[in-house]
Amino acid sequence: MNGASRLVLLCLLIVSGCGVSQEAPDQKLTGPYLGQMPPGATPIAFAPEIVSTQGWEVSGVFTPDLLNFYYIRRNKQSQKQEIVEFKNINGYWHERVFSARNGTPLFSPSGDIMYLGKRFRKRTDSGWSELQPLGGALESWPIMRLSASANGTVFFDEFKQDLTGDIRFARLVDGQYQAPQLLNKLINTGRSFHPFIAPDESYLIFDSKRENGFGDSDLYISYKQKEGTWGAPINLGEKINTNAWEALASVTPDGKYLFFNRQMSQGGYGDVDIFWVSADIIEQLKPAS
Repeated sequence: MNGASRLVLLCLLIVSGCGVSQEAPDQKLTGPYLGQMPPGATPIAFAPEIVSTQGWEVSGVFTPDLLNFYYIRRNKQSQKQEIVEFKNINGYWHERVFSARNGTPLFSPSGDIMYLGKRFRKRTDSGWSELQPLGGALESWPIMRLSASANGTVFFDEFKQDLTGDIRFARLVDGQYQAPQLLNKLINTGRSFHPFIAPDESYLIFDSKRENGFGDSDLYISYKQKEGTWGAPINLGEKINTNAWEALASVTPDGKYLFFNRQMSQGGYGDVDIFWVSADIIEQLKPAS
């Protein structure tokens, strides 16, 4: 399989949705972050052999109260993708298959919305609602991942068959999304994907394959300038980026840790793990004002 074919396979894995497997046994885990020892400045795999295995796992995210953790995996028996939930109940983390893959989850800063591409679920007294379309100006876009700031503005990418894509944003006005607008050309080079916007819109993290990178897709950060424009993207550096594929970054709601994905297998995407690292790098890379 050549490089282009592998990239097509990866993008199809990210945007596809498949059937539900049976629930897995509860994991008797206690403590914050599934009871895992937090990382420092060097990334480590998150929850080895529990979440990160020799299989395909992507997009690990916590709810704002840090009491639920969701990620996507490919079921080893059925080979179908599914969203897995870890829920903290009375101090113990319990695992179950939440649903078939139906988007890439990220949460609103308030925690009441689970965004899944151009669809979403609303938190209810009994759990999460059925899938609903965001609709309006977002309905026609082939969105892989959508991230929302505290004021409701959404940032999203697109999936194109020629493997190009850019990042856009759409403001929420009177409950309706306005026409999406492209971010500037410093961010958009035709291969910019999987945005994560800070709740206060002070920075944007995304992945892209660029000249002077470390090989495959790298993680970049752009800081909002005083005048409201976005600054030149900064590579997150050699501790986080390698010559493999790094992508799908997010920051935990408490602002302490950066989560992202890394390709572990040579020549393919069969083994992708979820990594985490101290989020101090976000402040360290910020240019002096």
